[in-house]
Amino acid sequence: MPRSATVTRQGILDAAYVLFRRKGYTRVSMDEIAAGARVTKRTLYYHFESKDALLAAMLEAQHDLALAAFKTFADRLGESPDSIIDALFRGLEVWADTPRWAGSGFTRLVIELADLRGHPARTIARRHKALLEGHLVELLAKAGVRAARQRAREVWLLSEGAISLMLVHGDRSYAAAAAQAAKRLIGRSAGERRR
Repeated sequence: MPRSATVTRQGILDAAYVLFRRKGYTRVSMDEIAAGARVTKRTLYYHFESKDALLAAMLEAQHDLALAAFKTFADRLGESPDSIIDALFRGLEVWADTPRWAGSGFTRLVIELADLRGHPARTIARRHKALLEGHLVELLAKAGVRAARQRAREVWLLSEGAISLMLVHGDRSYAAAAAQAAKRLIGRSAGERRR
């Protein structure tokens, strides 16, 4: 019995995700993706007109999953600024301890496509990161952090930097160092409010 188009398309997206995540965009061929999805190349091109279109669709699907996961995670972060920071960076440490961890796929792909400014993957990644940062703004504002938008941007920058350095050095302690820096930023903001 033939697979439905929806199931076939999802199988292609799943195979593309695994391969792009493991090897990057440029080192994966459409032949490898077709083999990974157990479809013919003709079927692959029926669903996705190009490798770029496939990457964009895969990132859209991952965006929805990652955003839902972040919202669920954010619900457990706590209500005080320190508990939010502790949980956020502890979550990074736990994430970095998973087998074959390779950091943020969105960030890695945008870096790989840095010279292709109009690439749809860059647009999707930018939107994805902005939405996550926006959720952090909401959490910090709800916790009473003054200038929550600016503090969220600084904390997000520390988070992305910690991810990059954990990848470079293989050392999860960068997450704890970033958490301490974030707490100082938040504490300084609270100190300014008391003056």
